[in-house]
Amino acid sequence: MPSTEHPTLWELTAAAGPVARRFLLDERARVPLDALAGATTLGPRRAELRGQNVVLITGTQRAATLALLELDGFARRIVLCPPDLKPAQLPGIMATAEARIVVSDRPLPELEAAGAVCLVAGPPVPVADQREPESCPPTEWALFTSGTTGPPKMAIHTLRSLAGAIARVTDTAGDQVWSTFYDIRRYGGLQILLRALIGGGSMVLSGADEPVSDFLARAGAAGVSFISGTPTHWRRALLSPAAAAIAPANVRLSGEVADQAILDKLRSTYPAARVAHAFASTEAGVAFEIADGLAGFPADLIGPERAGGIALRVQDGTLRIRSPRVAERYLGDVPEPVADADGFVDTKDLVELRGGRYHFAGRKDGVINVGGLKVHPLEVEAVINRHPCVEMSLVKARRSPIIGAIVVADVVLAHAGNDGGADAKRLEAEILEMCRGTLAAHKVPATVRIVPSLDVTPSGKLRRASA
Repeated sequence: MPSTEHPTLWELTAAAGPVARRFLLDERARVPLDALAGATTLGPRRAELRGQNVVLITGTQRAATLALLELDGFARRIVLCPPDLKPAQLPGIMATAEARIVVSDRPLPELEAAGAVCLVAGPPVPVADQREPESCPPTEWALFTSGTTGPPKMAIHTLRSLAGAIARVTDTAGDQVWSTFYDIRRYGGLQILLRALIGGGSMVLSGADEPVSDFLARAGAAGVSFISGTPTHWRRALLSPAAAAIAPANVRLSGEVADQAILDKLRSTYPAARVAHAFASTEAGVAFEIADGLAGFPADLIGPERAGGIALRVQDGTLRIRSPRVAERYLGDVPEPVADADGFVDTKDLVELRGGRYHFAGRKDGVINVGGLKVHPLEVEAVINRHPCVEMSLVKARRSPIIGAIVVADVVLAHAGNDGGADAKRLEAEILEMCRGTLAAHKVPATVRIVPSLDVTPSGKLRRASA
């Protein structure tokens, strides 16, 4: 059992179940968790990290996971860098985080030349004092926000705020296998990693350049029982024949709005699975999880504080969250606080009440203005995605000299064979007719274009920008 008031990630992991039966698996290696007991990946210079601010930038999720298990409770602060971070950003990040030490799985001579102390992590090797109890305060975890509404910021959490909703397991068979399309160096993926470790299970990590078919086959062979991703991740996965390689008991969506079409497709593909969609943000943590098979969330979630200390409100059309898992602050010179005076975080996600249920309408800064009338892209996409031949769509603005902007849509089909010629024209016409029969005239796309693919951000979300 954990021996300190603030148990570390390793202590919680070791207490959650027999580590001899549990593992981390990526596309290159399988690491038994018991190989980490009494071992270090940080080499002989590990002692230099005690009580220090550390920037963690690795080429693989496996290396990041091993370092997190070792650094929590040992370092004062860990800055967890996402995989798409540009090298030119690192000096500024180190200055903001007041960090002089970088931990990586590869040499970084350009940072060493600038005066940084760089430690290269390697395979676990035995060390006598690996897991001694620490009397220092809980380690700060600095996580990058998505940058959806501006430059990414670094939000400060502790393991308590990150893992507050995860039940500690002390007696388990250790047979649950977790996985995610997310990268664990982002909030959504980190949540699944923590659930696996603290929940007594194993973890299958996705590979950055790994084809989705290979990842699904690998996850299926490992016996994955819980797997998560954005709706965009899942739409891509369902296009692959390897979607049948997994038979999870739990399927989860988060990071983007889960419309009815993708929920129905997942229920059809995995009829024995519990299909749920969750809402979370880097600053506010997990707000709720819905598993009733319907898009949106029940209106009665808005109002008084619920179990777990979570309260939701709608103010100025956006969803606000108050939770004991809200980040403490932002690092650096950030003018706005994480939460308002009442403790609520403004997610900047617009919601609309329809038929006793709130539905997400898009980001506050993503509304299209058509001659003074508002169009929420997600509402139009939800209609388009109901067409049986559509896999996913992206609705955006195109400038118009007359009315300011018009609505246009790019559509990816579920079957690659239907992407050209007369067949494409017929499908475009059908989609437009569906929109005219459902949406107000100003919301109907001026054009629908069949495209082979849509641009996706490194976090697995559709990249949204005006045309």
